Amino acid sequence: QKVARALRAGETVQPERYECVSIFFSDVVGYTDLCGQLQPGEVMDLVHRLYSRFDDLIRELRLFKVETVGDAYLAVGNLRWPQPGDHARLMAQFALAAVRAASSLPVHPDRPELGTVHVRVGLHCGPVVGSVVGTLNRRFCLFGDAVNTAARMEHNSEADRINCSAAFAALLREQWPEGPCAVSRGVRQVKGKG
Repeated sequence: QKVARALRAGETVQPERYECVSIFFSDVVGYTDLCGQLQPGEVMDLVHRLYSRFDDLIRELRLFKVETVGDAYLAVGNLRWPQPGDHARLMAQFALAAVRAASSLPVHPDRPELGTVHVRVGLHCGPVVGSVVGTLNRRFCLFGDAVNTAARMEHNSEADRINCSAAFAALLREQWPEGPCAVSRGVRQVKGKG
């Protein structure tokens, strides 16, 4: 709300540091191929149906949708509403529900041969800076290594799977000890990370 008020007043929005947020990235598996099999309006319908489901879950869990770019969806917890004791749990619940929602969604309602949507998900937690950037179509953006790491977790995930960093898994165990168990995939080389 503070950012929206400043934008309406034509004021500059000062960058703000958030010490620990949970970050969600998802991507539709085979999106480029699907775009080649569908008409432009059908692609937009698919993305709209999928993101409407994700948006409903975001509202329900009081998380914050940062942006969508093509088939990528970025959300964060412990940013808009303080959730210091359970943002990792809420984000994990969202990720699980998002994978279920996608896998039950037909690619095209009248073309069952195309099957259902499959997403890859990446989760990480850490510090970020949030600010409004640009002069045209100004929008709120997140910056920091934690955002890059969450994106890398998604990139290294698999269809219908949630890939999280060791940091996120550790925080999740603290915040949701009775929750689903994260299974280690072992040490992985992640492009762009030391």
